Amino acid sequence: MDIETLREIMAERDSISILETLDVQTGVRTALREFDYVIEAPNWTRDGRYLVYNAHGHMYAYELATGAVNEIDTGFAVDCNNDHVLSPDGNRLAVSHFTNEDVISRIYTLPLAGGTPRLVTEKGHSFLHGWSPDGQRLAYCGARNGQYDVYTIPVTGGRETQLTDTPALDDGPEYSLDGRHIWFNSTRTGLMQIWRMNVDGSEQTQVLKEDANCWFPHVSPDGQWVVYIVYRKEDVEAADHPPNKNVELRLMSTAGGESRTIARFFGGQGTINVNSWSPDSRAIAFVSYRLKA
Repeated sequence: MDIETLREIMAERDSISILETLDVQTGVRTALREFDYVIEAPNWTRDGRYLVYNAHGHMYAYELATGAVNEIDTGFAVDCNNDHVLSPDGNRLAVSHFTNEDVISRIYTLPLAGGTPRLVTEKGHSFLHGWSPDGQRLAYCGARNGQYDVYTIPVTGGRETQLTDTPALDDGPEYSLDGRHIWFNSTRTGLMQIWRMNVDGSEQTQVLKEDANCWFPHVSPDGQWVVYIVYRKEDVEAADHPPNKNVELRLMSTAGGESRTIARFFGGQGTINVNSWSPDSRAIAFVSYRLKA
């Protein structure tokens, strides 16, 4: 997707955004703030003070205690998309930015306090989803040779490692708490489903079977839970995750078993593309939307 196409999509999304939190134990939803434009994909900072999100290609931090919003200085990276994560120590931000020269999404890192981005992935498209618990590697969805697969790379850049290789779409890779596994979503069964593999790409296993399209598994900081977003199969193609759909958030144990629905709302693309668990694993942050009249 080039940047002009992205801007056209964003222009068509004439929506009001509601930044929310959800207590996964009680089911209580709290609307923090409404925005008269599209914001996407909140990350909860490690100190629990801020939610980091993207809007109009820029990155922002919402302070939970005061409601104040401050832009993060991302230097030349002003076409950031909704695939961004925070380092395990909470000091750095990694973003997926459409590089100005060829408008291809590549991954960069910078201080969370702001600063000059440093290129990680030479190749694109690269859409970031995970940072290893030891801080050493990033996991992402990469477009290579006509298909999208899961890759990892040292956080300092260098040689990337391909972990999946199927004609299906493999996306949303995120590390387990112990760093031994990567959770991801794949269309290889016909529907988009939740999978898990070892960090070397071996033992790729479907975690559960849902009669729906399931995206973006996010592992809680305590390693006990996974939350993901669900589209009804009649609403979307398996490989598509559009905005402005009726969706659900579902919760499951990392040990396996049945999932349960914890929220229903109007959303989709931009709702919960990246990990948004609170540090205490009690709540998640997400964005719901409402069409303007």
